[in-house]
Amino acid sequence: MKNLLKKEFRLCMHPAAWIMLSTCALALVPNYPYAVSFFYMTLGIFFICIGGRENHDAAYTMTLPVSRAAVVKGRVLFVCCLEGLQWLVMAAIVLIKRFIAPGPNAAGMDANIALLGEGLILFGLFNIIFFPAYYRNISKVGVPFVKASIAVFLYVILAVAATYTVPFVRDQLDTPDPDHLTAKLGFLALGLVWFTGLTLLSVRLSVRRFEKLDLQL
Repeated sequence: MKNLLKKEFRLCMHPAAWIMLSTCALALVPNYPYAVSFFYMTLGIFFICIGGRENHDAAYTMTLPVSRAAVVKGRVLFVCCLEGLQWLVMAAIVLIKRFIAPGPNAAGMDANIALLGEGLILFGLFNIIFFPAYYRNISKVGVPFVKASIAVFLYVILAVAATYTVPFVRDQLDTPDPDHLTAKLGFLALGLVWFTGLTLLSVRLSVRRFEKLDLQL
């Protein structure tokens, strides 16, 4: 797995994924739906999969002494590393914003700890939809991405609406740090459990589908 991960970073990494890390700075923009910043990394993941298709990454990888299950796990682990980097950069931006540009956000969750929980939920939702669909047919990347993107944006819309309509979200989560810290940390923990559970489930489903896929190498 270590060698597969090295292969992913050295041969499959797309410049767009590095660029998308900078979109976390949008959390410094007043009245912007900050959860969308997490979505931009999924665009980087999309370009990685497109690049893999055009460069016949599957054909190359299957010549290595690895199983199809390991191929899937290597790619998902690689993606989780990128999602983790996006999350860490956003955490740093949230901390910076607290000191240089504090203030409420009229377009959804404030830049706070709860926002980081929203990011984990978004990534988990993307992973469970995108990867099982992608490994059904790795030559068709667009359809799985569109399906996952629709689900992600529906989630973002609901999350923004919740900051106005759901009392718990409005009065405890959508508040400046460190107010209601226990509730926010609980939401963050829930997001981590959600992300971990859905990502592991996506691996299981993806392995099953990839093992049945007739690769045209």
